[in-house]
Amino acid sequence: MDYVYIMLLVGAVIAMCVFVNRVTDKVKVPSLLLFIGIGMAFGVLLRVAGQDNFTDYDLGNVVCSVCLVVVIFSGGFGTNFKEARPVAGRALLLSFAGTALTAGLVGVGVYFIFQLLPFFPEGIGWIESFLVGSVIASTDAASVFNILRSRRLNLKYHTSSLLEMESGSNDPMSYMLTVVFVALLAAKYGVSGAQAMGAGEIVGMLASQVGFGALFGVAFGMIGIFILRRFAFNMGQGGTIFVLALALLAYSIPSVLGSFTGIDILAGNGYLSVYICGILLGNARISQKRDCVRFFDALTGVAQMMIFFLLGFLSTPEWLIRPQVLVPAVLIFLFMTVLARPAVVSALLVPFRAKLNQIGIISWAGLRGVASIVFAIYAVSTLGESNLPYDLFSIVFCIVIISVAVQGTLLPLLSKKMRMLGDTDDVLRTFNDYQEETDVSFVKVVVGKKHPWAGRPLRECVMPHGFLIVLIIRGEDTLVPGGDTVVNAGDVLVTAAPEFENREDFGMFEEYLGKNHAWIGKCVRDLELPKGTLIAMIKRKGGTVIPYGGTALQEGDTLVCIRLSAEEPAAE
Repeated sequence: MDYVYIMLLVGAVIAMCVFVNRVTDKVKVPSLLLFIGIGMAFGVLLRVAGQDNFTDYDLGNVVCSVCLVVVIFSGGFGTNFKEARPVAGRALLLSFAGTALTAGLVGVGVYFIFQLLPFFPEGIGWIESFLVGSVIASTDAASVFNILRSRRLNLKYHTSSLLEMESGSNDPMSYMLTVVFVALLAAKYGVSGAQAMGAGEIVGMLASQVGFGALFGVAFGMIGIFILRRFAFNMGQGGTIFVLALALLAYSIPSVLGSFTGIDILAGNGYLSVYICGILLGNARISQKRDCVRFFDALTGVAQMMIFFLLGFLSTPEWLIRPQVLVPAVLIFLFMTVLARPAVVSALLVPFRAKLNQIGIISWAGLRGVASIVFAIYAVSTLGESNLPYDLFSIVFCIVIISVAVQGTLLPLLSKKMRMLGDTDDVLRTFNDYQEETDVSFVKVVVGKKHPWAGRPLRECVMPHGFLIVLIIRGEDTLVPGGDTVVNAGDVLVTAAPEFENREDFGMFEEYLGKNHAWIGKCVRDLELPKGTLIAMIKRKGGTVIPYGGTALQEGDTLVCIRLSAEEPAAE
């Protein structure tokens, strides 16, 4: 297909998905289903026009993998670790042990389901069964994030944070199990280049995937924080572009290092790496963070549209309703949703004294989605469609559609029925979340003994229009103030005010006070600064000082200055 037509198709699809997304709030169904439907409709139109089915699984694997990297990184970047910390241990337990146990239980169920079905008189082998279990073992980050955030579900007991962390971090285990069983089947079927794997090699591969994936994720996250805090980018939105590049590197380098060096044990899991990198960057104070949040929110939306459209485009509706696809898909979904997932969640969370309604919601919220289909595409493209005894892609695709449609649609209702909704309809947020996403800034004001507000109730404190005191920190106590609240000397006030946006109307520069600099030891009021120049802040020994006239300058200070004129100050 000519690249111009590909661009035309992509543009038309994204525009259509954006408009269709407005409908989902009214019909109360997950928007991902509509994106799949649009993809399937395009596939039908293509066949009506006399073209063959689009079955380029290799291309689908590449596109969906890249989009999944964006979704997983964005999920980590948007995870509030302070909220998730109380449930981080349980989330990681579900991510790794829970995913492995789910794969095993579902694999056993798949084996007996295929033994009983008349469409497969000889059944299928154990390895083929565990491949299905591995592919659909993980809950899907794209689906879970989409449902929780679009429906604005604030679940009790930090359950929203637990589900987001679990779904964002369990894809690596599902992917590694898929790779293991694909390798076993490749050796069994005699696929070119495949080698048999022993138990020791499998354990070593899993250990290296988790270990090096986590190591690279931490390394890239720390490197990114260091660079973003200490270096300025000369291009507009340079920090945002750098974060995107970092996400791609965090995924790709651990993924290719083993094959590039020829040392398989160095291979790490890219999905785990990019998720950890996202968490570290998202919970750090970095420059242009608000821009990053907005950028990745938009990019994740486009990635989800493209993934589910392409999956619908790859599918063939008449194939999905064949008994040998639809019947096993429904039975596997029921077994997994009603038996396997609840059994695993209960076994892992009961020792933590989790409440029954929480266990029920976590069990039900195990949505399957794009990750499962991406892993199915990987398996099909590696093994070949003709080698597998079943239509793996179509079966997994059916399971995903049923899961998103049934579990995703009923999750808000069941959350309400099980009394799992919090006091508000929104997920708990922090000051940083809103400061990163809106044009409101939160600033602290320390009230000294001579401060004009000291000893006065807030209603008598003169402050600019649009300026609000939202919190008062008084010693060990934190107060939500009212008009009668008296401000005491020593209080720390957290204030909210609109952010200044017209940054193009003035220039900023830094002046470093090295050894023998003429300004060392002088007070700010004694400096002969050019007209229209002001010292806005001082970076000193890793901290920041807001200066006043009596502030003495020290060797090693970096002065951040605002300049309204075009002339450089004579600072020597």
